[in-house]
Formats: sequence, C-alpha cells, structure tokens
Amino acid sequence: MGIFKSLFGPKEAKMVQVAPFGARYEVPSGQTILEAALANHVPFPHNCTVGTCGSCKCKLKSGRVSALTDFGYTLSQQEIAAGFILACQAVPKDALTEVEVEGAATDAPPAEQFVATLADTESLTHDILKVTLKLDRPIQFMAGQYANLKYPNIRRARNYSFADAPVRDGRQTVHFFIRKVPNGAFTEDLFSGRLDGVPIDVDGPHGNFHLHPGDGPMVCIAGGSGLAPLLSVLEKARKDRVQRPCAFLFGARTEADLYALEQIDEIAMGWAAPFVFLPVLSHEPTGSAWKGARGWVTEFITDALPDTDWAKAEGYMCGPPGMIDAGIASMTEIGIKLESIYYDKFTDESHIAKMP
Repeated sequence: MGIFKSLFGPKEAKMVQVAPFGARYEVPSGQTILEAALANHVPFPHNCTVGTCGSCKCKLKSGRVSALTDFGYTLSQQEIAAGFILACQAVPKDALTEVEVEGAATDAPPAEQFVATLADTESLTHDILKVTLKLDRPIQFMAGQYANLKYPNIRRARNYSFADAPVRDGRQTVHFFIRKVPNGAFTEDLFSGRLDGVPIDVDGPHGNFHLHPGDGPMVCIAGGSGLAPLLSVLEKARKDRVQRPCAFLFGARTEADLYALEQIDEIAMGWAAPFVFLPVLSHEPTGSAWKGARGWVTEFITDALPDTDWAKAEGYMCGPPGMIDAGIASMTEIGIKLESIYYDKFTDESHIAKMP
C-alpha cells in the first residue's frame, strides 16, 4: 500500500517564501512562482509575464526550480551565475523555495487608473515621438517609473516610462518618448494620428527602477527611447542637489538619432558634482562631420569616468536587451558590483508573441 500511496496520493505542497515582503504561499501544480504570487496578492515586480522583460528577476536563496524557458534568453550570464531566476518562468521543485526580490522604494505611490487624451506629439527622431498626454487628474510617480497605456484597439497594454521628473502635487500632463515598432498596433495608430481624440486608459505608476541612496559615482547608459526614465531620474537628482559624480552615456546609431541634448545640457550645468555626458554613435557614416565617440556605448564607461573606484560605483541602464546585457558585462568587468547595477530592459513586439 505504501507504494501506491506514494504514486497516487496527494503530492507534497510546494511553498515559496519571498523576501523582503515576508510573504509565504503555496504554488499549485501547473503554476509559476509569479502566477501564485499574484494570486496571493504578493506585490511581486512583473511586466510581460512571458520571460522577456526581466522585471520579475529574483535571487534564488534556497530550493530548486524548473525553468519553463531558458533564463539565459533574458538574464545575463553574470546574473545566472549569481543565482538569479525569472519568477514568471520558474516552477518550484522542492517543498520550500526561498527567493529575494528588489523591493520598490518605500515612498513609491500606489498604482491608480486614469483616463487620458493625446494633447500633442513632437518628432524627436525619424522613429521616436515625444508624446504628451493630458490626464483626468494628476498622477504621482517616482522618477524612473512607467505607466501602462491601453485603448480599445489593443488587448495588451503597452508600457512606457515617464520622461518627466515628478513634482510634489503630481503631474496632470505627462510625457513619454515612444519609438515606432514596425507593424506594432499601438505605434502604427499613434504615428499615423489615429489616436487623436481617442480616450487612453493609463494604469500606473509601476516599476522598481529608481535612484538608490548612496554617494558613490553613477554610470548611466541610455539607448533609444530608454533616455526617458534616465532623464526623469537625473532631473529629479539635479533638483535634489544630489552630489555624486555622474557619467551619462547615450548610445545612438547616427547623429540624427540623438535628441533631448538641450535638456541634458541643463542637467549637466545644474549638477552639484562632476558630470560627464558622452554620446556614442554605432553606425555614423564614415567621413561625416561627427568628431565624437564611435562604437558601442557600453565600451566607453572608463573613458567617461577615468580614475574611478569602480567598486563604489552604481550602474543605471535603460534601453534594448542587447545593450543591457553588454552593459552588465562591461560594468562587472571593470569592478562594479552586480548588485549595484540597476536596469530597465525595453522590449517590444519583436521580443514577445505578437498580439493585436
């Protein structure tokens, strides 16, 4: 009877404990760590839920998990070696699994639902628009956070970072830098003007990307529309008179793809410590008038801040997955601690299953 009981009897419950929330919950058969967390109202960071964005990255402290898809598709080799997993792709194998996530800052406001209308668009580059939305009431957010935008023509909300620094009483007019995604339902409508007058549902704020307390040097790297959350973070830090050396590297394909340069100059002039801005072009035509850096932006960190004690530095990155992965490799190679590297990985319809 013992054999049949072990084969057909109730399976041992799989429990997960999540720090720093102190949450402990059961994961039913067929569910991932993230799915069970959300079902139990645990504020687990997440976004895409399909293993591409990295928002649900957490550190496996004890126990074993099975991966529905290879964590290496999204996480860097350095992160995997350090024991990080993706909760949305992880199924616990042991009776107790302990994971640790980076909690949101203690003063992060709760997410709310708003209704917005498109107030203005401004072309920044050939494929990036500065989009102005007017909300039905002010929204509170932390510098670096994002909002979910949705309207009736799409089933899945799109996530875009605020390009503004927050203000005390909230912002009723907010800005986003939105890159056109080929055949993307939302951006095709946006760039063609079909969203004029269309009510847009806004859910936010969300996200754990923010400036962490400290006094060490900051290395900030942006690529494409990833400039938005870093401008938000740096503008807020400037207003707060943060006194930390800062290197701000902006990677673009050509000189025509650089934008918001006046705003960056204003931040640099008002920064309360040494500030270096270094744009790097990867595909600028040979023989052009460009005299600046050429190549991959992640290769120029030490050029921007020479003679730096990298063990005391922090890294902040926002942009496409390839840039983030290369940035993690470059930063850890020069001595920046993996736990001191924070990023917001920008994925789009080319990184996830197509949805209308």
